[in-house]
Order: sequence, then C-alpha cells, then structure tokens
Amino acid sequence: MNDHDREPEDPHWLNERELAAWRAFSAAMIKLPAALDAQLQRDAELNQFEYLVLAGLSESPGRTLRMSTLAVLANGSLSRLSHVVKRLENRGYLRREPCAEDGRYTNAVLTDEGWDKVVATAPGHVTAVRSLVVDVLEPEQFDQLREISRRILHAMDPDLGCPGGD
Repeated sequence: MNDHDREPEDPHWLNERELAAWRAFSAAMIKLPAALDAQLQRDAELNQFEYLVLAGLSESPGRTLRMSTLAVLANGSLSRLSHVVKRLENRGYLRREPCAEDGRYTNAVLTDEGWDKVVATAPGHVTAVRSLVVDVLEPEQFDQLREISRRILHAMDPDLGCPGGD
C-alpha cells in the first residue's frame, strides 16, 4: 500500500467547549481589526497598519527605525511596509534615509508633521481600544489575555519576539 492508497486520518475534532471558545475568538479576530480600522479611517484617514507604523516610530529613539525593525514592530512584511511608507512619505508623515551606522539599511524617520498626526490620532484610538477591549475585561484578565496572545503568537512563529514581552 502506498501513501496515495491510505485514507486520511480524521482530524482531532474540537469538542463542544473548544468549539464555542474557537467561534468566539474567531469572531473577535475578524471584528476587532475592522472596528479599529473604521475608527482610524473615520477620525484620522489612516488604517491600523499605517497607525502602527507611525506610532512605532513615535516611540523610538530619534523617531527613527530601520525598515526591517519597523516591519516586525508593525507585524507586516517588508514589501507591505514599503508600500505603506511610500504613502506616508507622500503625505509628509515620514521620510526614508540611509542608516548612519550601516548604509546598506534604510531607516524610516517620523517627521514633525507625522508626530503631530500621531499626537492628534492617539486619543481617539486609545478610546476605541479601551471601549472595545480594556474596559470590558476584569483587571485579572489582562495577564490572561497577554499570556493567551503570547502562546498563540509563539505557535505561529516560535522565533518571533512577542509584543508586550518582558
């Protein structure tokens, strides 16, 4: 008997409790980013990825990061980041320049206009995050949410440094 003649093994099906948890989590994974994107689009004409890029730069020393580091921070590929950076550059929110330490790399640098955009956008975004996530949880659930998220991220990419890590 060769591999083509074998019956596929039945998957380890989810039990009722696991299925209920998965469905709730799956719905949250789909609806939360859409809700945050809607708020950012409405209030700041940015999508969530663009905001993560600008916010990441605003929190970095000298408001500067290597593009490769920024891609990891924003949870995106270098290709996606490159397209977004071009759009944000055209809007005057950041600029690209060669890395001073190693000219083989390119840095993204938040401009003063970009800083002003983050400062203006952050209050509405944090209000949305609070209303959709933070305020609906009990204080002891924050550590649980963090640990659950870290475990899921690790399962997807064991080499990935976990956001919110120690």
